[in-house]
Amino acid sequence: MKMNGSQILIQALIDQGVDTIFGYPGGSVLNIYDALYERQEDIRHVLTSHEQGAAHAADGYARSTGKTGVCLATSGPGATNLVTGIATAYMDSVPVVAITGNVSTDLLGRDSFQEVNIAGITMPITKHNFIVQRVEDLAATVRKAFIIANSGRKGPVLIDIPKDVTAAVTEYVRLPKFRIRKLPKVDETEFANAMEVIKEAKRPLIYAGGGIISANAMRELMRFSKQMDIPICTSIMGRTAVPYDYDLYLGLVGMHGTPVANYATLNADLIIAIGARFSDRVAGNREEFGKNAKIIHFDIDASEISKNVHSDISIVGDARYILKHMLEVMPTTKHTEWTKTLKDFRTKLGLPKPKAGDMVDPRDLALTLHTIVGEDAIIVTDVGQHQMIMAQYYQFSRPRSFVSSCGLGTMGFGMGAAIGAKIANPNRPVILVTGDGSFHMNMNEMATAVSEHLPIVVLIFNNHVLGMVRQWQTLFYEHRYSQTTIDRQTDYVKLAEAFGGKGLRIRTRHDIVSVMQEAMNSDVPCIVDCWIDKDDCVYPIIPPGKSAKDIIIGN
Repeated sequence: MKMNGSQILIQALIDQGVDTIFGYPGGSVLNIYDALYERQEDIRHVLTSHEQGAAHAADGYARSTGKTGVCLATSGPGATNLVTGIATAYMDSVPVVAITGNVSTDLLGRDSFQEVNIAGITMPITKHNFIVQRVEDLAATVRKAFIIANSGRKGPVLIDIPKDVTAAVTEYVRLPKFRIRKLPKVDETEFANAMEVIKEAKRPLIYAGGGIISANAMRELMRFSKQMDIPICTSIMGRTAVPYDYDLYLGLVGMHGTPVANYATLNADLIIAIGARFSDRVAGNREEFGKNAKIIHFDIDASEISKNVHSDISIVGDARYILKHMLEVMPTTKHTEWTKTLKDFRTKLGLPKPKAGDMVDPRDLALTLHTIVGEDAIIVTDVGQHQMIMAQYYQFSRPRSFVSSCGLGTMGFGMGAAIGAKIANPNRPVILVTGDGSFHMNMNEMATAVSEHLPIVVLIFNNHVLGMVRQWQTLFYEHRYSQTTIDRQTDYVKLAEAFGGKGLRIRTRHDIVSVMQEAMNSDVPCIVDCWIDKDDCVYPIIPPGKSAKDIIIGN
């Protein structure tokens, strides 16, 4: 069957299992949008308000499902507007295929109108990118992009297509849906060494990251922890790898981790890192992290081994495969004294309790929110104090129910990501928890949520400041508040109504239940303006570059 390049692109995406594209049209992709018009019954296009919103929506779609998110933009500014979203997906290993149009091949390199070398720009923040210069290569390139995005350590791939390629005609040969490339077999000698060290450990600790969720290894992780009686702490990316009420779960580790998780890293004689990368927000002072422990690192990406913290034993491979293999060969073990020590420590020193009084305490809000929305809800966040509070206090029990930019820390991520998560999960409640600083960055996507009839709840922690930056100025800059008191005059209730949504307000803690219940029952997108204290800080906190010994518990 003969097709033009645009028709081939859409058919190839459908062949790879794509049902939704997030995008924004423009001159260089007009042919592609014409093909989308022809196939609108077969593939859904969501028109965002800005290309960055499209990239974040594709990301949220992918994180909440494990599928590949797809976004589409025109050349020049359309393409560059995707960059922050692509970088966000890259830092958190999220499979996204970003498609951009470009000027015709004969205009490339001539500083043509809306021309930009998007492949060059995105080279450091993609797993791979393609410039398709022959229509005959287009279908195969699409399939390769999906293979690369989903094989090994997942991540974004960019396909740049000049306009003349989208118009050229060739014979289309359907290609099968992508298959993930197999990894090399695990080194059995290193595996045997790791098993012996685990057997000998008296105070072992599992440090689980986002790789557990990416590999769908949550069940295997829990079984291994139970079989070997080993406590688990997680990075923020691994937050939903373990249910909040699992008796061996210690909570988050690192800068805003629980006292007991950080205590465990100081006192463990073995740390087993699985699908985690010892980022600065976890390790802090790299020379001090796990100083008294041997470290075993299991990761799918060889470049992560000993990059930040030296590993005594390392195995490159898929987390699920490695955990299954260990379950087959490891005996049932008990570490009664160690687990009792940690439980006693947690009883004596837990996370700070919500404060009494009429003013809304964000911790109380996070705990109460769970009782209202239920365990089926997907919580999306922007970046800042609200993000940390939700990661610390919200009682997550299902994998992929926490969607947040953890590596890049992208303020403005939330609205697009919430849209993507809701479209991918229409029957699940989706709540965006954001700050007034983050929300102002991409609040234009409220228009998209209204147009697409998505009853998302947007809960704004409104303290009139850039909360996390202000907290650092309080703790580390002697209260010099430079440009962090934003004090916008935005009326969020009226704003919601102007967009065609619903607006509500929480002034005191007594309003939380009734207002949030009303918001959850809304059939249109709803913004909830929640007033909180500008001086409220997130604790515990380990100062940047310090170790768990320097933890500030707070009040």
